[in-house]
Amino acid sequence: MRTTSRPRRAAVLATVAVAASALLLSACSSGSDSAGSGSGDASAKVTLTVGDFGTFGYKEAGLYDEYMAAHPNITIKYQTTQDGQKYWDALTTHLGSGSGLSDIQAVEVGYIAQATNTLGDKFVDLGKAEGVNASNWLPWKSQQATTPSGALIGLGTDIGPMAICYRTDLFQQAGLPTDREQVGKLWAGDWSKFVSAGQQYQQNAPAGTFFTDSASGLFNAVLSAQPEQYSDSSGKLVYKTSAGVKTAWDLAVSASKAKISAGLRQFQDPWNAAVANAKFAAVVCPSWMTSSLSKYGGEAGKGKWDVAAAPVASNWGGAFLTVPKAGKHIKEATELASWLTAPEQQAKVFTKVGNLPSTVGGLQQPAVQGAKLEYFSNAPTGQIFAASATSIKPAPIGEQDGNVKTIITDNGILDIEEHGTDPVKAWENVTKLIADKTGH
Repeated sequence: MRTTSRPRRAAVLATVAVAASALLLSACSSGSDSAGSGSGDASAKVTLTVGDFGTFGYKEAGLYDEYMAAHPNITIKYQTTQDGQKYWDALTTHLGSGSGLSDIQAVEVGYIAQATNTLGDKFVDLGKAEGVNASNWLPWKSQQATTPSGALIGLGTDIGPMAICYRTDLFQQAGLPTDREQVGKLWAGDWSKFVSAGQQYQQNAPAGTFFTDSASGLFNAVLSAQPEQYSDSSGKLVYKTSAGVKTAWDLAVSASKAKISAGLRQFQDPWNAAVANAKFAAVVCPSWMTSSLSKYGGEAGKGKWDVAAAPVASNWGGAFLTVPKAGKHIKEATELASWLTAPEQQAKVFTKVGNLPSTVGGLQQPAVQGAKLEYFSNAPTGQIFAASATSIKPAPIGEQDGNVKTIITDNGILDIEEHGTDPVKAWENVTKLIADKTGH
């Protein structure tokens, strides 16, 4: 899924109740139901609660309504949190206490190693559930959610294969090619070429615009293509000596110094406004990003965006659905999680919000392979993103990767962009904050 902050869109469905203020739905919300998981009464009224972050697309694709129509005894309530870090911090607190949990809880890929290694005993082994087969997912996806003892605690939702979304009108005004094949050739094979293209754009940039939105976003994209990232194969944090982190950091810093970045924090109000007002020309674009760009770009941006291949195949984001053992309706929650992550439902989510399936069958669905986005000049997004997905070679994930990523991007690179902090000083600040947060 993606970054840890994927904005939601669309109006609330009338049949789905939303808790307005709670960070996570309390498990006690299902306490008034007439029967629990062990009742054996298929007609007993059951309220299932779902906690997630960003845009998982289930509401937008009508899946909650569809499931409730097929299961009249089931009512689904959900709560979405925009800030993924706050969501995860709250989730770990509730897991520790065994209370305040939703029946289904989403986990972002950056935190899945912590979930499997440290918190694995808090989740149901979904690999033992009827109808669940780990081989239905891309091998590396199901492996990410498998504990050292072999329990599958998470069912993969989406993955985030990379492309570049760009505005053809701004590219044309800056003298760059606009055809997606030609645009892809500008940076094929090397992220440093993406920065060079940005420098070329900036020389003739339309007034008030920048080549890209965020050096932090560039950092995430570059790092996601590296074989070594924050942790080694044993799970040990190696970000200080990681060649991948150094490559991504150096390119992000160079983009900031070259003034090709608008210096925005992605998915916050200034970023949303910049999308609406065409203030940047290109954005590193995992499949799930298309929903945010079309939402905030509005009608004025329709047909002015297109999608080109990224310099290197890589994955940024993705998530899993888990079922906490402390939930009151484990059987029903497991059945819902399995249904939501099945290939057919993953394909429906992709066609609605752009979250690419993580199941092998989902990637092969005609609705995915033939998908084109009218908003993005009818770009064949299904083929572009699915082709990238098959080439992904994921790096090891450690327990603290999510925390390290947040600190490097939000406290390191953003300090450089927003406050002009010297990169050496910014890196020193990063290492101190990571040590305070992780003990390493």
